[in-house]
Amino acid sequence: MKGFFSLLLGLLLSASSVFAQEDSPDALIKKVTEEVLTIVRQDKDIQNGNTRKAIELVEVKVLPHFNFQRMTALAMGKDWNKANADQKKRLSEEFKTLLVRTYSNALTSYRDQTIRYKPTKMPGGDADVIVKTEILQPGSKPVQLDYSLEKQPEGWKVYDVIVAGVSLVTNYRDTFTQEVRANGVDGLIQMLSAKNKQLESGKK
Repeated sequence: MKGFFSLLLGLLLSASSVFAQEDSPDALIKKVTEEVLTIVRQDKDIQNGNTRKAIELVEVKVLPHFNFQRMTALAMGKDWNKANADQKKRLSEEFKTLLVRTYSNALTSYRDQTIRYKPTKMPGGDADVIVKTEILQPGSKPVQLDYSLEKQPEGWKVYDVIVAGVSLVTNYRDTFTQEVRANGVDGLIQMLSAKNKQLESGKK
């Protein structure tokens, strides 16, 4: 659970529209991480479990800088091509909602984690990079947390997060593949929608 929480926390801390046009991807992650940590440390409502407020923070700091369509496509693998345009849109929206609600819930459990930033190798003109960090947790081993980012006209976008060598998007692939095989693309949409409603209601 600690590793999963670290993944979710790391997702939250990865990007912000304020700096996307100017910063390199590693500088962006570091700057916004510190900004968000400051907010969380000072916000007693979030610390006391106010998930709605945590979601609002996620929506402001994260959503503009995640490429959820690419994340969904990677999570689905070859099954992405089975979906039509409307299904792709609905899948991306449901997957986005799932991630936002899940790591917003995790954010309310944040206490004393800190971030260590590693040097990023970035050849000139490279439009696809990996930024490496570690989550430091009192009493536990550091958790490796890597971000895959791509440069788009509007700025850098996160399209995957890898925790302890495990990719977020491919971690969902087996479940998505099984659901599509059993119930088709619409079945996967319904499954994600049901999970989101369950999270919204506060059920685990």
